[in-house]
Amino acid sequence: MSDIVRSDDLRRQNQRRILAALRRSGPLSRTELSGVTGLSASTVTLITAQLLERGALAQGIALAPQPGLATRHVRRGRPKVALMLNPDAASVGIVLFTLNQISASVVDYSGAVLIEKSRRLPTMTTGMEALRAELFEVLAQAIENCPAGTAVLRNLVIVVQGVTDADGRKLLWSPVSALVDLPLADWFAEEFGVQAVVANDCNMIAAALRNDDPDRFGGSFAAVLLSHGIGMGLYLKGAIFTGLVSSAAEFGHMCFELNGAKCRCGRTGCIEAYAGDYAIWRAAGGADAGLLPDRDFDLETMRALADAAKAGDGPERAAYGEAGRAIGAGLRSLFSLLDPFPVAFTGSGVLAFELMEPAIREAIGNGAAGVSHWRIPMHCYPDEFSLIRGGALVSALTHVDNHAFGSSDAIEKRFSHAV
Repeated sequence: MSDIVRSDDLRRQNQRRILAALRRSGPLSRTELSGVTGLSASTVTLITAQLLERGALAQGIALAPQPGLATRHVRRGRPKVALMLNPDAASVGIVLFTLNQISASVVDYSGAVLIEKSRRLPTMTTGMEALRAELFEVLAQAIENCPAGTAVLRNLVIVVQGVTDADGRKLLWSPVSALVDLPLADWFAEEFGVQAVVANDCNMIAAALRNDDPDRFGGSFAAVLLSHGIGMGLYLKGAIFTGLVSSAAEFGHMCFELNGAKCRCGRTGCIEAYAGDYAIWRAAGGADAGLLPDRDFDLETMRALADAAKAGDGPERAAYGEAGRAIGAGLRSLFSLLDPFPVAFTGSGVLAFELMEPAIREAIGNGAAGVSHWRIPMHCYPDEFSLIRGGALVSALTHVDNHAFGSSDAIEKRFSHAV
């Protein structure tokens, strides 16, 4: 029995590799699939035949080789049959709950966004019942406006700014809402009849980076969000890091300065209280560090602040320098505990990263954990929202890969929602 189990696990693992390769690279021939996955031709043929039978894949004629892929075994003069993900096989939903905004997307099995709906609301003052109604309504609108014939909704990922439980069922705490212990996954599962999971936004950023660039982010790395809040998604030896009971990795709420500036979490001296958008704006304008701005800051506001900082010495440049020192101090502590690893930065703070980077590296310190601070790889990605959505998409579709097409007797649930 153990040999059978191990054989089945191996088959599922190989199936995931094939589906992931097609999702990352687009249509591929069986020969190309064998090259990019490292699987034998016979294994690729067997697994893709099963996936074609179950409707997960479709096939067509590949008119040209995929750039950068091994094609040395392809016969010349003979058209290749390309395999691709069948967009009609399934669909998944993504709900984003961020500061003063919620949005919902429906995505087909190939990863194409079919529709997106969003709305603004004052998240800090919205009550529980009103919030639940708003979340349901925005997803219902997205589903109702999908193209006719859209496949059944198979999985739903609710992405939140804040701390989630380790099982992905609840939002435990969030800086964008006064509500705590929200059972979001159970709410959506009951209302829409679909399997749902709650995910931290920074974890989704890290998942997207790992999926999009596994050569650079395949092992240990951190994804740091520099936005209204400061967050981190952390992979250690190829696995996402979570706490014992929560999503953890609350990098922005590590202490930078004891009894320092006010953080929106309610404490003082957090990294975020110096490096978040509101903190940089507060410092640049000379506002009281013990008070919180009563507004959120759009991208254009932060772009103007970054431009002013780049233009010359002044309070704006000093604010970004202090933000860099706070980020660097946090990374120094992290590297002392875990050893240095690459760091990816995303969000509005990237607009002035050139001003923060020297302070970050100086705060990490030369010779930190035996590695020069100048040798630690740092990469910037300006658009955090595409990464958040991309990570949620990978998470949702991987669930479908593993469960909906994991066996020949997979049960199909037809989705319907009555408004």
